[in-house]
Amino acid sequence: MAGAVEIKTASPNVTRRNFDPTAVVPEPLPPVVTAANGEDAGVDKLDKESREIVLGKNVHTTCFAVTEPEANDEFTGDKEAYMAGVLARYRKSLMERTKHHLGYPYNLDFDYGALAQLQHFSINNLGDPFIESNYGVHSRQFEVGVLDWFARLWEIEKNDYWGYITNCGTEGNLHGILVGREVFPDGILYASRESHYSVFKAARMYRMECVKVDTLISGEIDCADFRAKLLANKGKPAIINVNIGTTVKGAVDDLDLVIQTLEGCGFSRDRFYIHCDGALFGLMMPFVKRAPKVSFKKPIGSVSVSGHKFVGCPMPCGVQITRMEHVNALSSNVEYLASRDATIMGSRNGHAPIFLWYTLNRKGYNGFAKEVQKCLRNAHYLKDQLRAAGIGAMLNELSSTVVFERPRDEDFVRRWQLACEGNIAHVVVMPSVSIEKLDVFLNELVKNRSTWYQEQQPPCIAADIGKENCACPLHK
Repeated sequence: MAGAVEIKTASPNVTRRNFDPTAVVPEPLPPVVTAANGEDAGVDKLDKESREIVLGKNVHTTCFAVTEPEANDEFTGDKEAYMAGVLARYRKSLMERTKHHLGYPYNLDFDYGALAQLQHFSINNLGDPFIESNYGVHSRQFEVGVLDWFARLWEIEKNDYWGYITNCGTEGNLHGILVGREVFPDGILYASRESHYSVFKAARMYRMECVKVDTLISGEIDCADFRAKLLANKGKPAIINVNIGTTVKGAVDDLDLVIQTLEGCGFSRDRFYIHCDGALFGLMMPFVKRAPKVSFKKPIGSVSVSGHKFVGCPMPCGVQITRMEHVNALSSNVEYLASRDATIMGSRNGHAPIFLWYTLNRKGYNGFAKEVQKCLRNAHYLKDQLRAAGIGAMLNELSSTVVFERPRDEDFVRRWQLACEGNIAHVVVMPSVSIEKLDVFLNELVKNRSTWYQEQQPPCIAADIGKENCACPLHK
């Protein structure tokens, strides 16, 4: 066909018309890649020793190609039938992968069937959430309702905050740190070494000086090291990323101690800006008894959370709240929109606010409180069962992230979609993770582990989770 682009399949024996993604022979695991010893803002100076990172498989071998319809497709319906088959098989694979998902903080238990009626509309909230644009197909009324809910949660008055629903948690961090940089153009960004990679991405994007702060064995920021690094840079304002749940260990930085450290080092409140990265636990913490409060009654500048994690949303999204007084440095009038804009993205998904609004209304504070307690209970169950099986495990007090020794078999890691770093892996216990699912995982892990260590001892992970949590022969 003239003008058509031919894209070869992974296997020469599979034609496009009958392409079955399940028939592709799985390729062997990719080679181990050694991390480079760079010195930029995204590379840890403590990580100078090379470490091995196993990358995922090349998706080009199993991608679904886009092909031109045949001339008579309109009458035969072959293309429609082909696409229906691909989608049916894809749905089946999604169901299977969802059944064996444990390593990433996504709540997969949701039902938004009532919102299917809105999928026929191109809903776009481009520009400022609080000022309508000339584009009328938007969901600002839902977005502002959601923002008001989070403002109440984090104790800031309607007239004192500004925020928007982002496209993901990373965008929330990018925006929060950008606001800090605009408030203090010569400020230094301080973040613990266990902060999310998006924080260091922000430092690179904004060309900010970035100082990495050591952490305790729990993953929490080490305020003694923070103090030393603040004193070494007293001449410049401080922009601080505070983790409300670190990526790997689920550690919560002590916000009150961070503020005390800043003030103890002579930083008055007009010389520091705090962004709280609450991607997962920012929504769980308010419902945990004895947990320290994340509140705008404290001298913080912004808070962000992910909407597709604990809340459960079928598309990535997030919420970013900052103080109105800070956002003016970013705002500009856009005639094309007949609105203002202080967001990072231009077009913004207008469906996401509706999904969030729907869930917040259905569950409310009491519903979320029950789900938080369920997650914490199940996380303790998993930790206790791992230890009973002789497997080292750690669970931070305010967390539902259970850290344990990394499985030796990468196929097992991929089957359960575990997130790994060095010698450790973790399971993030979400509302969609039941005791029954954890039991299946535990049984498979214990069974496989007995073959992995027939001729050698399990690894020591005391350096990662502490001697008291390690179950190696030396620390039992």
